[in-house]
Amino acid sequence: MRIHDLTQRLRAAGAGPTHERRILRLWSQALPMDAGKRRIGDFLPANLLAALPAIEAGLAALARIHSVHPGADGSERLLVALADGQTVESVLLPRDGLCISSQVGCAVGCRFCMTGRDGLMRQLGSAEMVAQVALARARRPVKKVVFMGMGEPAHNLDNVMDAIALLGTAGNIGHKNLVFSTVGDPRVFERLPQSPVKPALALSLHTSKPALREQLLPRAPRMAPEELVEAGERYARATGYPIQYQWTLLEGVNDGDDEIEGIVRLLSGKYGVLNMIPFNAVDGIDFRRPTSERTAEIARTLHRRGILTKLRQSAGQDVEGGCGQLRVRAREAAGDPRFRVSVRS
Repeated sequence: MRIHDLTQRLRAAGAGPTHERRILRLWSQALPMDAGKRRIGDFLPANLLAALPAIEAGLAALARIHSVHPGADGSERLLVALADGQTVESVLLPRDGLCISSQVGCAVGCRFCMTGRDGLMRQLGSAEMVAQVALARARRPVKKVVFMGMGEPAHNLDNVMDAIALLGTAGNIGHKNLVFSTVGDPRVFERLPQSPVKPALALSLHTSKPALREQLLPRAPRMAPEELVEAGERYARATGYPIQYQWTLLEGVNDGDDEIEGIVRLLSGKYGVLNMIPFNAVDGIDFRRPTSERTAEIARTLHRRGILTKLRQSAGQDVEGGCGQLRVRAREAAGDPRFRVSVRS
């Protein structure tokens, strides 16, 4: 379901703009429909009040929590079941953050990612994305939403931007705390500056070498690292939000001294931060995680060279929660022959 479908249903039941805004606000913030100073029965027209239970039931049916996987780091990996039986993953992060999915599966096929192994199954509607936020907010406060879960947001651009528009208004999330994560797509750099709600931007870089990037991200748009950084820099300067460059560290692939030099060449003087995330190992994917000593050495070297670098860990590694892994395990348990792969943290 799209947010547009929801608003059309509300209007058909007699909602005016004020009624619509209130219902969207309460839903997206996981508040009861009778929250507020004015009783909802005194506020809504009779036809809309009569239709409200069915509308609430429809919203609740969009997504439900299939299973919860708490991590030692304070995160919670949520396997979310959608109305058609498909599942996606959301992650409640420490410090009131939430990572949500925008697709079931992914078409980019990043070599180090479990999500893209079986391609794209379907797009999520914008209301299904907001429903993930509402589910998470029913568990704990959420002040930041990152579109960095299953899927490539650029491949579902209309729905993602509609969800961002709602979360940045009725959802009461600061615009810079909405993060659009992408492997890079020219449409993103055209569309985001035109939006009334301009999210922060996270760009998956992973290497400074164009040929290697094509190997690691085989179906990403053919934007060279230099082009990606240039486009990101323009958006960062226009919005005042630093770009978050994502780099999954793969032992012997993109953790060498040559890549350090490439990062310095690409990012020196740029308005951004480099997030380095050691690979979350998965059986059946032939990459390894660099040692903790090597990852710390890389971060220290980049800091000395003037590159703001944050060494991050994938949330929930102790519960085998790298993106896509919960979905795979659930399908394995259900006997789906397409998901005969074991995973490890």
